[in-house]
Amino acid sequence: MQSMKATLFFQAILLFSSALNATAFAPRKSVYANNNSSAIAGGDINTKGDEIRHQSIFWQCRTSTSSVARRMGSQALVYGTAAATTFGMQSVGFLAAYLLKTETFFDVVGGVNYIVVAILSAILGSMGDGALNWVDDPRKILATVLFACSRGWLLLFLAWRAHERKGDARFDEVLGKNGNAPQPLNFFVYWMAQAFWVMLVSMPMLFVNSSNVRMPNFSPYDIAWALLFGSGVLTEIVADIQKAMWVKNGRQGDFCEVGLWKYSRHPNYFGEIFQWWCLFAFSYSSSENPLGGYADPLWWAGIVSPLFTMQILLNMQPTGISNAEGKNLKRYYDKCPERYTKYRDNTSILIPFIGYGYIPKFLKRTIFFDFERYEYKPREKEE
Repeated sequence: MQSMKATLFFQAILLFSSALNATAFAPRKSVYANNNSSAIAGGDINTKGDEIRHQSIFWQCRTSTSSVARRMGSQALVYGTAAATTFGMQSVGFLAAYLLKTETFFDVVGGVNYIVVAILSAILGSMGDGALNWVDDPRKILATVLFACSRGWLLLFLAWRAHERKGDARFDEVLGKNGNAPQPLNFFVYWMAQAFWVMLVSMPMLFVNSSNVRMPNFSPYDIAWALLFGSGVLTEIVADIQKAMWVKNGRQGDFCEVGLWKYSRHPNYFGEIFQWWCLFAFSYSSSENPLGGYADPLWWAGIVSPLFTMQILLNMQPTGISNAEGKNLKRYYDKCPERYTKYRDNTSILIPFIGYGYIPKFLKRTIFFDFERYEYKPREKEE
């Protein structure tokens, strides 16, 4: 009796399994068949349909993989060429400058380097299968044009300044001037630091030009950051011109209070820092990551552009605010201590605005970047 029950149980299992198999492998209407055709039964047709579906999935995966590889290849080409060009140009500049014992074209080579990188990225970003042409992408055009305007002005201004100054005292020691022993290694470090500066500052622009995102129209987000980027470039240009005219007119008033300099002690540096924060934000829309720029490591890498600029202009002694403030304020405190103290207390060190004198000191020392190390201490004078 028990063996009969077991036999019936196994027969039920087999029947149930057969029913499942019949449902799972029942012939289906092919996507390529005529709509008027009736369903075709048979194992051969069913197998052929499965093969077609599997091939379709395979080619979709292969196409997706190829697209990712092509995109990564395009980005690697743009970034790799920019890095090789930058360090190559700076190395050649170092050799020429050291052999000629001059530093007059140091800043000029940096400015030219920016322009060359912008042009190369625009060209290379349009190469390869599936790449979006530069002229067909308004986002690439706008980012490159604004970047070129910013760096083009820097090139012109630095070339003019080098001509006017006829030298740069920062390099006297490393070039062996005034009886010092030449320091070729330290001189080379200056050029490599400039190479890093060019490459890192250019990162958001390279990200935009290496992208294949197809968005024919600007979003309100894009427009806002593009306008802010342009305002940062304009702020730097206007501030540089106002300061240059003040110097040319004989430095009237002992320290510059004309135009933007009435509301910021360093408006040109503010413009330089602000524009790179804006370009970094603008580049967000060029991310090809389906989740958005916040999930794109290469977009996040572009944040080094404004951060590195802030490091140079806020913290590095040979240049920027660190070089202009501190002990170098002595000439103002010697000539007009009361007037300059009032100007300093009521004028922002970086961000141009009215009412700085009402800002609490702890905020000035933190979010407004007016750090204590920038102060001129009378004891330095006494010593």
